[in-house]
Amino acid sequence: MKNYVMKNGDKALIREAVPADAQIIIDFYNVVGGETDFLSFGGNEFTRNADEYETYIESMASEENSIMLLATLGDAIISIATINSSQKARSKHNGTLGIVISQNYTRMGLGEKMMVELIDWAKHNGTTKRISLVTREDNHRAIALYKKLGFEVEGLVRNDTYINGVYYSTVIMGLLF
Repeated sequence: MKNYVMKNGDKALIREAVPADAQIIIDFYNVVGGETDFLSFGGNEFTRNADEYETYIESMASEENSIMLLATLGDAIISIATINSSQKARSKHNGTLGIVISQNYTRMGLGEKMMVELIDWAKHNGTTKRISLVTREDNHRAIALYKKLGFEVEGLVRNDTYINGVYYSTVIMGLLF
């Protein structure tokens, strides 16, 4: 567990998720999905049930190359950052990073802090040699942060996402250790 003082002075606690967090994680995803179109899901589209998600969190925690970090203020989740990795021998060195921050806590340095925590963890877990991520082509603030942290653009999936009558392309980025 680590404390992080955000730009507004609030102190967030960054810790690894545990199975008992399942329902509040689901609730968080269903709220933040409605706050931005930059996520792969919309509001109330995260449909896993709590029992299923508890099992998922337990599974992640047992894997040496996967992790789910939460940033909380009191009992409330304000950010979730993950690295999910295959357990297959040929691809277990590659982790896929995902991050989401509550709209009320963007632009406070929390995204960068969560990413740095994940990257540091990945560098030292003994397995991960590469992290990949995807983001919408027009998510300029996120792309700038990812580049600042060493990620490079590896490709573009054209017209990958369809939102409100508009197609968006997805940028694929990677970081090698």
